[in-house]
Amino acid sequence: MIDAILLPANSVITAKGDSEALDISAANPAFLATLSISKIVEQESIEVSFFTSADGATWEAKPVASLPQKFYPGEYPLLVDLSQAAGAKFLRAHWEVNRWGRGPVTPTFEVALRVREIPIDLLQEARAEATARR
Repeated sequence: MIDAILLPANSVITAKGDSEALDISAANPAFLATLSISKIVEQESIEVSFFTSADGATWEAKPVASLPQKFYPGEYPLLVDLSQAAGAKFLRAHWEVNRWGRGPVTPTFEVALRVREIPIDLLQEARAEATARR
């Protein structure tokens, strides 16, 4: 089971960037990513997306999952479902930051990013429950 920290707690982010590549070749096709924002100032935002790769060097152009812009401290979970990403062996996070208004123009965040593999039986149970509710 994969349980990886892509950004350790209180990592300071001031510009767009990418995490290290995570080898997911032996994992189930679903992950729970959690973005934790511990410090943020007003008039700035952060957006996190996840990309896949077959070789760890060339990355797909479109993200497989994205968290919309976040403006406040808190924990934000995201299901990263790779069941439609054939050949995905690596996963990485990419973040974009933005700052507007008065004051310093450089955005500053303190964040953490964790990715945990979801057991396949739990994922199937959740899908069956979601289908039953439709």
